Amino acid sequence: MKILFIHNKYAKMSGEEQSVINLTQLLERHGHTVELLTRSSEEISDSLSGKIKSFFTGIHNPCAVKAVRKKIMDFKPDVVQIQNLYPLFSPSIIPVIKKMGVPVVMRCPNYRLFCPNGLCYDANGHICEQCFGGNEWNCFKKNCLESRVKSLGYTVRNIAARVTGRILNHVDTFIVQTDFQRRKFIQQGIQESKLAILPGVAPQMDPPPEKWPVGNTVTYIGRVSAEKGIFDFLKAAEKLPMIPFAVAGSYEDFQDLPQKAPNNVKWLGFLRGDALRQAYLDARIVVVPSRCYEGFPNVIVTAMMMKRPVLATDLGAASSIITHDIDGRLFPFDNIDVLTSSISELYNDEASCRRLALKGHESAAIRFSAESVYQTLLGIYQKLV
Repeated sequence: MKILFIHNKYAKMSGEEQSVINLTQLLERHGHTVELLTRSSEEISDSLSGKIKSFFTGIHNPCAVKAVRKKIMDFKPDVVQIQNLYPLFSPSIIPVIKKMGVPVVMRCPNYRLFCPNGLCYDANGHICEQCFGGNEWNCFKKNCLESRVKSLGYTVRNIAARVTGRILNHVDTFIVQTDFQRRKFIQQGIQESKLAILPGVAPQMDPPPEKWPVGNTVTYIGRVSAEKGIFDFLKAAEKLPMIPFAVAGSYEDFQDLPQKAPNNVKWLGFLRGDALRQAYLDARIVVVPSRCYEGFPNVIVTAMMMKRPVLATDLGAASSIITHDIDGRLFPFDNIDVLTSSISELYNDEASCRRLALKGHESAAIRFSAESVYQTLLGIYQKLV
């Protein structure tokens, strides 16, 4: 089968970028021919004229339409999979693909179809669904992107996509990543028959040792940001000064945070390869304190595959991945006291850490293995083709 992936890369590496890499490599390993048509937001990130241009290209980009048409004529794909359209492709490419007789699959790693910033998380740090139901102007009113110009641009392009129906009327299948996300999409009027659940593929690492290693740190792995819960994590660390904490992730947007953090927090920076694997193995607990819904936190599944017990908020995607006290633990969203007590209790209970880690590994190996994800994705494509 021939698959064309279309993706507007972000200015910085993210989980979405990794998912495109993982899926294309997975398909190629199984003998499929995959080609990518990409643009990058780096093209406009440092240019005022580029940012102004992106306001309009997020609504309609005739150059992107021309490029997509040419690519389909040259490559002749059996199916097109779209990841991110904004700001340099725009929804204007989708009706063109359909007119050329090619099925369209859109992978939705977030909630951007109904929430302009994609996170259901506002500038005040609260879960927010006020844009749902065609009320996108709330994004601009609340300044959810913390920039009036940016909030306006995101709002307008969402309204344009909804009013023209370029996405909802022309995409054959929307791929979501969890049952929680599927339910949210159904609530917003997407037909259940047009939805398919495809979990993420965990980044490939050498498997953990056969004998379960206890680990020593309480570890946060991922992008350092408010919506990911980094400040809740640091508050818990402050309340537990005798327990070593670690942060593995880029903190370039919070350069002074390490100096302000409690002394028991070690800052590892952005890690890859063996260094990232070791960070998982050094962890007694991996904490995922997200304050937003998330799409599919790769860190949860990776920790499970690496036999690390996971403690995550009972919010959004995590509640679809983890069964509480079976293959991980959940704590109430926005409750620092419960987060702190949960960390302390689990850290000092090695038997429970081991039980959760081994059961989590068993669950992830069945539900989120590369082979399982491939068979699900292949079924989605075959149904359309």
